[in-house]
Amino acid sequence: MFIASNFLAALARVLDMALSLYMWIIIIAVILSWIPLDPYNPTAQAIKGFFTKATEPVFSFVRRKLRLYTYTYPIDFTPVLVIFAIYFLRFFLVQSLYDLARALQ
Repeated sequence: MFIASNFLAALARVLDMALSLYMWIIIIAVILSWIPLDPYNPTAQAIKGFFTKATEPVFSFVRRKLRLYTYTYPIDFTPVLVIFAIYFLRFFLVQSLYDLARALQ
């Protein structure tokens, strides 16, 4: 059973790192959306394009689910909601995988 335990522990660690990385990508994308970038600088546009393409599918999914509330507030709270969801997954799913791996030892 130690193989399954090690596999679940490794899966939990990789999932935790991926969720943490995606949270930082969201934070950087939000900061870049506040900064006016030079439209003639291809490097700056490529960096901003990467972060936009990495976050916009999740943001648009959340916006579609909450479309009733998007016209009420002038501020987009989608990144905050996604970060809350990431924290929930990190504290619930990752911890559950760690606990299951510990129980299988």
